[in-house]
Amino acid sequence: MKTVTQYLTLIISMLALSSCKKDGEIQDTRNVLAVSFSILNVGSTPLEAMVDTFRIEIPTGRFDLTRAFPLPAAQRNMKLSITEKATGKPVMEKELKKEDGRADISFFYMNGEIGNVPQVPPVEDGKIKIIYMFRPVKTNYAEPVDIVLGKYYLTPKVFEEITRIKNVKANEFTDPVTISTFTTSGQQYNGQPSAVSFQVYIYKAGTNEFYTQGTGYSWNPTGSTAPKPSSATASSKLYIFSESPGNYMAFTKNFEI
Repeated sequence: MKTVTQYLTLIISMLALSSCKKDGEIQDTRNVLAVSFSILNVGSTPLEAMVDTFRIEIPTGRFDLTRAFPLPAAQRNMKLSITEKATGKPVMEKELKKEDGRADISFFYMNGEIGNVPQVPPVEDGKIKIIYMFRPVKTNYAEPVDIVLGKYYLTPKVFEEITRIKNVKANEFTDPVTISTFTTSGQQYNGQPSAVSFQVYIYKAGTNEFYTQGTGYSWNPTGSTAPKPSSATASSKLYIFSESPGNYMAFTKNFEI
């Protein structure tokens, strides 16, 4: 029977075969190629990645994976191909080389096209920062809109604008918007106590008219709001949202960072 010492010696020997020490650090000498995937798939179909002969399914939504792929002896590169799983439509092809270090595959995929996900700004005390993408999937509204952040006073049913993101195009990310945090408790309007809620409205660009005017959908003062974080807490968010109307226009949060 092997002793504990013999087992430890065996383990150390195996590690030594896959690593060497250089400048005081352990260097991995195994013949592998590391790949990191960070993909936001907002399409309706999963994607499929092939790294050499290795198959990886990329579902809809956010997908993050880092994996080391073994290379055959003396091989120094691998082919990456990504396709739509349902249709086989090519999305990306790339040659990955071990000498380039870890391969970072990061993109946003929607409506058959690749784009880059914006960098979400850092959180700052006393500030709310938001990036939006608006997807009018029911109305197919094609004109620019203004996304307007503000306070809704239940008494006397008044919306007070704080700021707006102007000329927003459908299915495109906005620039970040920043407002100060605020509390919704103990508020007054013209000296009268009133309940307050944080609301995000969508107007036809350059107006105070809801973009739903003329579409057949009504607007609810508190129910027809784009996604938003707590008004009282500092945060930095990215939201992708789409129309999901019922008795009035409402929205579904498709993705959040």
